[in-house]
Amino acid sequence: MKILSVILILVSAAFAQRPARPDLASQVPAPRAEDVQSMNGLLHAIYDVISGPSGDRDWNRFRSLFPPQARFTQTREAPDGSVEVNQFGVDEFVKAARDAFKKEPFYENAIVNRVQRYGHMAQVFSSYEIRHAPGAKPFQRGINSIQLFNDGKRWWVLSILWDEERPDNPLPGAFARPVTAKRSK
Repeated sequence: MKILSVILILVSAAFAQRPARPDLASQVPAPRAEDVQSMNGLLHAIYDVISGPSGDRDWNRFRSLFPPQARFTQTREAPDGSVEVNQFGVDEFVKAARDAFKKEPFYENAIVNRVQRYGHMAQVFSSYEIRHAPGAKPFQRGINSIQLFNDGKRWWVLSILWDEERPDNPLPGAFARPVTAKRSK
């Protein structure tokens, strides 16, 4: 226990001596206020900004949701059954998505968002569906694990980790369809 206490003190001292960093907001495009004032606004913006017909997206709006060091991590099963992990920074994700979205329409929406919050951070398990057109049958579903934080001024997306639904990896029932309120008789 003493060793852990000493390590925590040393780490705290190291962080206290670091030079002041510029405000995160000064490092990204200005966001839409409704995108970052609440977790719900941010979750809506994540899906809204990447959805649309084939063509370009508002990448400045997209970048405004993330600090520059945010991470995107895709897990998937390779054809040989092994697990692959692909990681992207914000600019790498934009480049890959821009190329894909120029060729294909892409409409992603949340099915269910399960939020757990503690202090300035939140973890959201967000099941999703992807379609080629609004109202079309989904061609892909999965779960995004989204880490958010609030810097006292606004909400930010720190990372998104996702996995796709497969025959051996179906969406759990609680994430497969939204819960609807029961009507009173």
